[in-house]
Amino acid sequence: MRLLGKLGLAAAACLLWANSAAADTTVKWLHIEANPAQVKIWEEVARAYEASHPGTKIEMQFLENEAYKAKLPTILQSKDRPNIIYSWAGGVLKTQIEAGVLDDITDQVKGYSDSLTPAALAAFTANGRVYGLPTALSQVGFLCNKELMAKAKVDPAGIKSWDDLLAAVKTLKAAGVTPIVVGGADKWPLHFYWTHLAVRVGGKAAFDAALKGENGGFAGETFQKSGELFKQLVDLQPFQNGFLGFKNPQAVGYFGDGKAAMTLAISTVYHLQRALAADKVGLSEDKICWFDFPVVAGGKGAPTDTLGGITGWLITKGSPKEAVDFLKYFVSRDVQTRLAAGNFIIPVVQGADAGLNNAFMKLIAANLAKSNYHQNFYDQSLGPSVGRVVNDVTAEIAGGSMSPQDAAKAIEAAWKQGN
Repeated sequence: MRLLGKLGLAAAACLLWANSAAADTTVKWLHIEANPAQVKIWEEVARAYEASHPGTKIEMQFLENEAYKAKLPTILQSKDRPNIIYSWAGGVLKTQIEAGVLDDITDQVKGYSDSLTPAALAAFTANGRVYGLPTALSQVGFLCNKELMAKAKVDPAGIKSWDDLLAAVKTLKAAGVTPIVVGGADKWPLHFYWTHLAVRVGGKAAFDAALKGENGGFAGETFQKSGELFKQLVDLQPFQNGFLGFKNPQAVGYFGDGKAAMTLAISTVYHLQRALAADKVGLSEDKICWFDFPVVAGGKGAPTDTLGGITGWLITKGSPKEAVDFLKYFVSRDVQTRLAAGNFIIPVVQGADAGLNNAFMKLIAANLAKSNYHQNFYDQSLGPSVGRVVNDVTAEIAGGSMSPQDAAKAIEAAWKQGN
Protein backbone atom coordinates (compact mmCIF):
# COMPACT_ATOMS: atom_id res chain seq x y z
CA MET A 1 0.00 0.00 0.00
CA ARG A 2 2.84 2.31 0.88
CA LEU A 3 4.40 1.65 -2.55
CA LEU A 4 1.07 2.27 -4.29
CA GLY A 5 0.72 5.49 -2.30
CA LYS A 6 4.16 6.64 -3.42
CA LEU A 7 3.40 5.71 -7.03
CA GLY A 8 0.10 7.59 -6.78
CA LEU A 9 1.83 10.68 -5.44
CA ALA A 10 4.47 10.44 -8.15
CA ALA A 11 1.81 10.08 -10.83
CA ALA A 12 -0.09 13.08 -9.43
CA ALA A 13 3.12 15.12 -9.35
CA CYS A 14 3.85 14.18 -12.96
CA LEU A 15 0.32 15.14 -13.97
CA LEU A 16 0.61 18.50 -12.18
CA TRP A 17 3.98 19.15 -13.83
CA ALA A 18 2.59 18.25 -17.26
CA ASN A 19 -0.44 20.51 -16.76
CA SER A 20 1.66 23.46 -15.56
CA ALA A 21 4.17 22.95 -18.38
CA ALA A 22 1.32 22.94 -20.90
CA ALA A 23 -0.17 26.10 -19.34
CA ASP A 24 3.09 28.03 -19.06
CA THR A 25 3.30 30.52 -21.94
CA THR A 26 5.82 33.30 -22.27
CA VAL A 27 4.83 36.31 -24.36
CA LYS A 28 7.90 38.27 -25.44
CA TRP A 29 7.19 41.98 -25.81
CA LEU A 30 9.85 44.14 -27.52
CA HIS A 31 9.62 47.91 -27.05
CA ILE A 32 11.70 51.07 -27.56
CA GLU A 33 10.28 53.29 -24.80
CA ALA A 34 13.07 55.27 -23.08
CA ASN A 35 10.93 57.00 -20.45
CA PRO A 36 11.21 54.96 -17.22
CA ALA A 37 8.03 56.48 -15.76
CA GLN A 38 5.97 55.13 -18.66
CA VAL A 39 7.73 51.75 -18.66
CA LYS A 40 6.96 51.41 -14.95
CA ILE A 41 3.22 51.61 -15.73
CA TRP A 42 3.64 49.10 -18.55
CA GLU A 43 5.36 46.70 -16.16
CA GLU A 44 2.56 47.09 -13.62
CA VAL A 45 0.00 46.32 -16.34
CA ALA A 46 1.97 43.24 -17.39
CA ARG A 47 2.15 41.97 -13.79
CA ALA A 48 -1.60 42.59 -13.33
CA TYR A 49 -2.30 40.57 -16.47
CA GLU A 50 -0.09 37.72 -15.22
CA ALA A 51 -1.93 37.71 -11.88
CA SER A 52 -5.28 37.30 -13.62
CA HIS A 53 -3.95 34.80 -16.18
CA PRO A 54 -2.00 32.11 -14.27
CA GLY A 55 0.51 30.29 -16.46
CA THR A 56 1.16 33.28 -18.74
CA LYS A 57 4.33 35.33 -18.36
CA ILE A 58 4.88 38.69 -20.09
CA GLU A 59 8.59 39.20 -20.74
CA MET A 60 9.52 42.80 -21.60
CA GLN A 61 12.57 43.47 -23.75
CA PHE A 62 14.04 46.87 -24.68
CA LEU A 63 16.01 48.08 -27.70
CA GLU A 64 17.07 51.69 -28.33
CA ASN A 65 15.19 53.32 -31.24
CA GLU A 66 17.97 53.24 -33.85
CA ALA A 67 19.20 49.77 -32.84
CA TYR A 68 15.61 48.54 -33.13
CA LYS A 69 15.22 49.85 -36.67
CA ALA A 70 18.57 48.36 -37.71
CA LYS A 71 18.09 44.95 -36.12
CA LEU A 72 14.36 44.35 -36.61
CA PRO A 73 14.55 42.67 -40.07
CA THR A 74 17.03 40.13 -38.66
CA ILE A 75 15.06 39.71 -35.43
CA LEU A 76 11.89 38.93 -37.40
CA GLN A 77 13.64 36.09 -39.25
CA SER A 78 14.81 34.51 -35.98
CA LYS A 79 13.05 31.44 -34.53
CA ASP A 80 13.32 33.16 -31.15
CA ARG A 81 11.64 36.37 -32.33
CA PRO A 82 9.49 38.40 -29.92
CA ASN A 83 5.71 38.03 -30.12
CA ILE A 84 4.74 41.70 -29.79
CA ILE A 85 6.79 44.38 -31.56
CA TYR A 86 6.60 48.16 -31.80
CA SER A 87 5.44 49.72 -35.07
CA TRP A 88 5.07 53.11 -36.74
CA ALA A 89 2.78 51.52 -39.37
CA GLY A 90 3.10 52.90 -42.93
CA GLY A 91 5.25 51.34 -45.65
CA VAL A 92 7.43 49.47 -43.16
CA LEU A 93 4.35 47.59 -41.96
CA LYS A 94 3.40 46.86 -45.60
CA THR A 95 6.87 45.38 -46.19
CA GLN A 96 6.56 43.19 -43.08
CA ILE A 97 3.14 41.92 -44.19
CA GLU A 98 4.54 41.06 -47.62
CA ALA A 99 7.46 39.25 -45.99
CA GLY A 100 5.00 37.02 -44.13
CA VAL A 101 6.45 37.67 -40.68
CA LEU A 102 3.23 38.94 -39.05
CA ASP A 103 0.05 37.26 -37.84
CA ASP A 104 -3.34 38.32 -39.19
CA ILE A 105 -5.31 39.06 -35.99
CA THR A 106 -8.56 40.25 -37.62
CA ASP A 107 -10.75 37.51 -36.18
CA GLN A 108 -9.22 37.75 -32.69
CA VAL A 109 -9.94 41.49 -32.37
CA LYS A 110 -13.41 41.46 -33.96
CA GLY A 111 -15.81 43.50 -31.84
CA TYR A 112 -13.01 44.78 -29.61
CA SER A 113 -11.59 46.89 -32.46
CA ASP A 114 -14.83 48.90 -32.58
CA SER A 115 -13.61 50.76 -29.48
CA LEU A 116 -10.63 52.22 -31.37
CA THR A 117 -10.37 55.50 -33.27
CA PRO A 118 -11.08 54.41 -36.89
CA ALA A 119 -8.16 56.33 -38.42
CA ALA A 120 -5.74 54.83 -35.92
CA LEU A 121 -6.96 51.27 -36.54
CA ALA A 122 -6.81 51.86 -40.30
CA ALA A 123 -3.07 52.47 -40.02
CA PHE A 124 -2.64 48.85 -38.89
CA THR A 125 -5.03 47.40 -41.45
CA ALA A 126 -4.14 46.21 -44.97
CA ASN A 127 -6.56 44.81 -47.54
CA GLY A 128 -9.25 44.70 -44.89
CA ARG A 129 -7.14 42.57 -42.53
CA VAL A 130 -5.84 43.72 -39.14
CA TYR A 131 -2.19 43.02 -38.27
CA GLY A 132 -1.76 45.10 -35.13
CA LEU A 133 -3.34 47.50 -32.69
CA PRO A 134 -2.64 51.23 -32.45
CA THR A 135 -1.71 52.65 -29.07
CA ALA A 136 -1.09 56.40 -29.45
CA LEU A 137 -1.19 59.41 -31.72
CA SER A 138 1.44 62.14 -31.80
CA GLN A 139 2.06 65.50 -33.44
CA VAL A 140 5.31 67.08 -34.59
CA GLY A 141 5.77 70.73 -33.67
CA PHE A 142 8.15 73.11 -31.95
CA LEU A 143 8.77 72.70 -28.23
CA CYS A 144 10.35 75.84 -26.83
CA ASN A 145 12.05 77.12 -23.70
CA LYS A 146 10.12 80.12 -22.33
CA GLU A 147 13.11 81.61 -20.48
CA LEU A 148 15.45 81.53 -23.48
CA MET A 149 12.76 82.89 -25.78
CA ALA A 150 12.09 85.71 -23.31
CA LYS A 151 15.83 86.43 -23.02
CA ALA A 152 15.88 87.17 -26.77
CA LYS A 153 12.48 88.92 -26.60
CA VAL A 154 10.95 86.40 -29.01
CA ASP A 155 7.25 85.66 -28.55
CA PRO A 156 6.60 82.03 -29.57
CA ALA A 157 2.90 82.81 -30.04
CA GLY A 158 3.94 85.21 -32.79
CA ILE A 159 5.70 82.53 -34.87
CA LYS A 160 2.96 81.77 -37.38
CA SER A 161 4.75 81.79 -40.74
CA TRP A 162 8.03 80.36 -42.06
CA ASP A 163 9.38 83.91 -42.33
CA ASP A 164 8.48 84.42 -38.65
CA LEU A 165 10.55 81.37 -37.75
CA LEU A 166 13.55 82.59 -39.76
CA ALA A 167 13.30 86.00 -38.07
CA ALA A 168 13.12 84.34 -34.62
CA VAL A 169 16.27 82.32 -35.37
CA LYS A 170 18.16 85.51 -36.30
CA THR A 171 16.98 87.28 -33.14
CA LEU A 172 17.92 84.36 -30.89
CA LYS A 173 21.38 84.14 -32.43
CA ALA A 174 21.89 87.86 -31.96
CA ALA A 175 21.02 87.41 -28.27
CA GLY A 176 23.62 84.64 -27.90
CA VAL A 177 21.04 81.86 -27.64
CA THR A 178 21.27 78.58 -29.59
CA PRO A 179 18.01 78.68 -31.57
CA ILE A 180 17.40 74.98 -32.28
CA VAL A 181 18.79 71.64 -31.13
CA VAL A 182 18.49 68.58 -33.38
CA GLY A 183 19.78 65.01 -33.36
CA GLY A 184 21.35 65.18 -36.81
CA ALA A 185 23.30 61.93 -36.52
CA ASP A 186 20.05 59.97 -36.52
CA LYS A 187 18.90 61.91 -39.62
CA TRP A 188 15.15 61.31 -39.14
CA PRO A 189 14.78 64.33 -36.79
CA LEU A 190 15.99 66.47 -39.72
CA HIS A 191 13.47 64.90 -42.09
CA PHE A 192 10.72 66.49 -39.97
CA TYR A 193 11.62 69.86 -41.51
CA TRP A 194 11.53 68.78 -45.16
CA THR A 195 8.43 66.63 -44.64
CA HIS A 196 6.45 69.23 -42.72
CA LEU A 197 7.35 71.86 -45.28
CA ALA A 198 5.95 69.53 -47.97
CA VAL A 199 2.74 69.21 -45.93
CA ARG A 200 2.50 73.00 -45.76
CA VAL A 201 3.52 73.68 -49.38
CA GLY A 202 1.45 71.03 -51.15
CA GLY A 203 -0.95 69.49 -48.65
CA LYS A 204 -2.41 66.01 -49.00
CA ALA A 205 -3.04 66.46 -52.72
CA ALA A 206 0.69 66.85 -53.47
CA PHE A 207 1.64 63.74 -51.49
CA ASP A 208 -1.10 61.63 -53.09
CA ALA A 209 -0.08 62.84 -56.56
CA ALA A 210 3.60 62.05 -55.89
CA LEU A 211 2.68 58.49 -54.88
CA LYS A 212 1.09 58.07 -58.33
CA GLY A 213 4.06 59.65 -60.11
CA GLU A 214 2.06 62.72 -61.12
CA ASN A 215 3.42 66.31 -61.31
CA GLY A 216 6.99 65.05 -61.33
CA GLY A 217 6.43 62.75 -58.37
CA PHE A 218 8.73 63.45 -55.41
CA ALA A 219 11.00 65.41 -57.75
CA GLY A 220 8.13 67.83 -58.43
CA GLU A 221 7.73 71.46 -57.48
CA THR A 222 6.28 70.89 -53.98
CA PHE A 223 9.22 68.79 -52.85
CA GLN A 224 11.90 70.94 -54.45
CA LYS A 225 10.29 73.99 -52.80
CA SER A 226 10.34 72.18 -49.43
CA GLY A 227 14.07 71.61 -49.78
CA GLU A 228 14.66 75.23 -50.79
CA LEU A 229 12.79 76.53 -47.74
CA PHE A 230 14.66 74.12 -45.48
CA LYS A 231 17.93 75.39 -46.96
CA GLN A 232 16.87 78.94 -46.04
CA LEU A 233 16.82 77.81 -42.42
CA VAL A 234 20.03 75.78 -42.70
CA ASP A 235 21.88 78.78 -44.18
CA LEU A 236 21.19 80.69 -40.94
CA GLN A 237 23.13 78.00 -39.01
CA PRO A 238 20.32 77.60 -36.46
CA PHE A 239 21.45 74.35 -34.87
CA GLN A 240 23.81 73.61 -32.00
CA ASN A 241 27.52 73.17 -32.77
CA GLY A 242 28.23 69.67 -34.07
CA PHE A 243 24.54 68.90 -34.67
CA LEU A 244 25.34 66.21 -37.26
CA GLY A 245 27.16 64.29 -34.53
CA PHE A 246 24.28 64.40 -32.02
CA LYS A 247 22.06 61.33 -31.61
CA ASN A 248 18.42 62.14 -30.89
CA PRO A 249 18.46 61.14 -27.17
CA GLN A 250 21.49 63.41 -26.70
CA ALA A 251 19.65 66.28 -28.46
CA VAL A 252 16.51 65.79 -26.38
CA GLY A 253 18.65 65.86 -23.24
CA TYR A 254 20.34 69.04 -24.48
CA PHE A 255 16.92 70.69 -24.76
CA GLY A 256 15.98 69.39 -21.31
CA ASP A 257 19.19 70.90 -19.95
CA GLY A 258 18.01 74.33 -21.13
CA LYS A 259 20.75 74.80 -23.73
CA ALA A 260 18.59 75.61 -26.78
CA ALA A 261 15.47 77.71 -27.32
CA MET A 262 13.61 75.24 -29.55
CA THR A 263 13.45 71.71 -30.88
CA LEU A 264 11.22 70.41 -33.67
CA ALA A 265 10.03 67.19 -32.12
CA ILE A 266 7.30 64.62 -31.59
CA SER A 267 4.91 65.76 -28.86
CA THR A 268 6.08 62.89 -26.59
CA VAL A 269 9.41 64.73 -26.16
CA TYR A 270 7.50 67.04 -23.80
CA HIS A 271 7.98 64.31 -21.18
CA LEU A 272 11.02 62.51 -22.57
CA GLN A 273 13.23 65.59 -22.15
CA ARG A 274 12.97 65.15 -18.38
CA ALA A 275 14.20 61.56 -18.44
CA LEU A 276 17.09 62.44 -20.78
CA ALA A 277 18.19 65.68 -19.10
CA ALA A 278 21.46 65.46 -17.19
CA ASP A 279 19.70 66.09 -13.87
CA LYS A 280 16.75 63.78 -14.76
CA VAL A 281 14.49 66.75 -13.95
CA GLY A 282 14.62 68.72 -17.19
CA LEU A 283 12.33 71.63 -17.93
CA SER A 284 9.24 71.98 -15.75
CA GLU A 285 5.82 72.49 -17.32
CA ASP A 286 5.84 76.22 -16.65
CA LYS A 287 9.09 76.61 -18.63
CA ILE A 288 7.95 74.83 -21.80
CA CYS A 289 5.91 76.27 -24.65
CA TRP A 290 4.70 74.88 -27.97
CA PHE A 291 3.79 76.25 -31.36
CA ASP A 292 2.59 74.43 -34.44
CA PHE A 293 4.81 74.17 -37.48
CA PRO A 294 4.60 77.51 -39.32
CA VAL A 295 2.57 78.02 -42.48
CA VAL A 296 4.22 78.83 -45.80
CA ALA A 297 3.27 81.81 -47.96
CA GLY A 298 1.19 80.54 -50.89
CA GLY A 299 1.09 77.02 -49.47
CA LYS A 300 -1.79 74.74 -50.41
CA GLY A 301 -1.78 72.81 -47.14
CA ALA A 302 -4.27 73.79 -44.42
CA PRO A 303 -2.80 75.30 -41.22
CA THR A 304 -4.58 72.49 -39.31
CA ASP A 305 -2.78 69.74 -41.28
CA THR A 306 -0.53 67.73 -38.95
CA LEU A 307 2.57 65.58 -39.21
CA GLY A 308 3.09 62.86 -36.68
CA GLY A 309 2.81 59.22 -35.86
CA ILE A 310 0.20 56.59 -35.30
CA THR A 311 2.15 54.08 -33.29
CA GLY A 312 1.18 50.66 -32.06
CA TRP A 313 1.99 46.98 -31.77
CA LEU A 314 2.17 44.03 -34.17
CA ILE A 315 1.93 40.30 -33.50
CA THR A 316 4.64 38.21 -35.14
CA LYS A 317 4.01 34.99 -37.06
CA GLY A 318 3.31 31.89 -34.99
CA SER A 319 2.80 33.73 -31.68
CA PRO A 320 0.62 32.14 -28.98
CA LYS A 321 -3.00 33.34 -28.72
CA GLU A 322 -2.07 34.87 -25.34
CA ALA A 323 -0.05 37.54 -27.21
CA VAL A 324 -3.19 38.99 -28.81
CA ASP A 325 -5.13 38.57 -25.58
CA PHE A 326 -2.53 40.56 -23.64
CA LEU A 327 -2.38 43.21 -26.36
CA LYS A 328 -6.16 43.73 -26.14
CA TYR A 329 -5.76 44.04 -22.35
CA PHE A 330 -2.92 46.55 -22.80
CA VAL A 331 -4.78 48.64 -25.40
CA SER A 332 -7.92 48.81 -23.28
CA ARG A 333 -9.89 51.83 -22.10
CA ASP A 334 -8.71 51.40 -18.49
CA VAL A 335 -5.00 51.22 -19.37
CA GLN A 336 -5.25 53.95 -22.01
CA THR A 337 -7.05 56.22 -19.53
CA ARG A 338 -4.30 55.59 -16.99
CA LEU A 339 -1.56 56.42 -19.52
CA ALA A 340 -3.50 59.51 -20.63
CA ALA A 341 -3.84 60.62 -16.99
CA GLY A 342 -0.07 60.30 -16.67
CA ASN A 343 0.16 62.51 -19.78
CA PHE A 344 2.15 59.88 -21.65
CA ILE A 345 -0.14 59.38 -24.66
CA ILE A 346 -2.90 60.83 -26.79
CA PRO A 347 -5.09 57.71 -26.58
CA VAL A 348 -6.72 55.80 -29.42
CA VAL A 349 -9.41 54.02 -27.39
CA GLN A 350 -12.63 56.02 -27.51
CA GLY A 351 -13.38 57.70 -24.19
CA ALA A 352 -9.87 57.29 -22.79
CA ASP A 353 -9.06 60.93 -23.57
CA ALA A 354 -11.14 61.76 -20.49
CA GLY A 355 -7.97 60.84 -18.57
CA LEU A 356 -6.04 63.79 -20.04
CA ASN A 357 -5.49 66.33 -17.29
CA ASN A 358 -2.61 68.35 -18.67
CA ALA A 359 -3.01 71.53 -20.73
CA PHE A 360 -0.23 70.54 -23.16
CA MET A 361 -1.64 67.07 -23.86
CA LYS A 362 -5.15 68.49 -24.24
CA LEU A 363 -3.76 70.98 -26.77
CA ILE A 364 -2.16 68.20 -28.85
CA ALA A 365 -5.36 66.12 -28.63
CA ALA A 366 -7.38 69.12 -29.84
CA ASN A 367 -4.95 69.75 -32.71
CA LEU A 368 -5.24 66.12 -33.85
CA ALA A 369 -9.01 66.18 -33.50
CA LYS A 370 -9.35 69.15 -35.88
CA SER A 371 -6.77 67.85 -38.37
CA ASN A 372 -8.32 66.58 -41.61
CA TYR A 373 -4.90 65.45 -42.90
CA HIS A 374 -2.54 63.70 -40.48
CA GLN A 375 0.58 62.71 -42.41
CA ASN A 376 2.52 59.76 -41.03
CA PHE A 377 6.31 60.20 -40.97
CA TYR A 378 7.65 59.91 -44.52
CA ASP A 379 10.46 57.57 -43.48
CA GLN A 380 7.79 55.13 -42.28
CA SER A 381 5.02 55.90 -44.75
CA LEU A 382 7.17 55.37 -47.86
CA GLY A 383 8.71 52.11 -46.68
CA PRO A 384 12.19 51.30 -45.36
CA SER A 385 14.28 51.72 -48.53
CA VAL A 386 12.72 55.02 -49.69
CA GLY A 387 12.48 56.25 -46.10
CA ARG A 388 16.22 55.76 -45.72
CA VAL A 389 16.83 57.95 -48.76
CA VAL A 390 14.48 60.65 -47.42
CA ASN A 391 16.46 60.75 -44.18
CA ASP A 392 19.84 60.64 -45.93
CA VAL A 393 19.17 63.48 -48.37
CA THR A 394 17.56 65.67 -45.71
CA ALA A 395 20.72 65.30 -43.62
CA GLU A 396 22.79 66.13 -46.70
CA ILE A 397 20.83 69.35 -47.31
CA ALA A 398 21.40 70.22 -43.63
CA GLY A 399 25.11 69.48 -43.98
CA GLY A 400 25.41 71.49 -47.21
CA SER A 401 26.48 68.54 -49.36
CA MET A 402 23.35 68.23 -51.55
CA SER A 403 21.08 70.71 -53.29
CA PRO A 404 17.31 70.67 -52.66
CA GLN A 405 16.79 69.78 -56.34
CA ASP A 406 19.13 66.78 -56.24
CA ALA A 407 17.58 65.66 -52.96
CA ALA A 408 14.08 65.64 -54.47
CA LYS A 409 15.34 63.75 -57.55
CA ALA A 410 17.02 61.14 -55.33
CA ILE A 411 13.79 60.49 -53.44
CA GLU A 412 11.81 60.18 -56.69
CA ALA A 413 14.40 57.77 -58.11
CA ALA A 414 14.21 55.62 -54.97
CA TRP A 415 10.39 55.64 -55.10
CA LYS A 416 10.35 54.63 -58.78
CA GLN A 417 12.84 51.85 -58.17
CA GLY A 418 10.79 50.34 -55.37
CA ASN A 419 7.41 50.70 -57.06
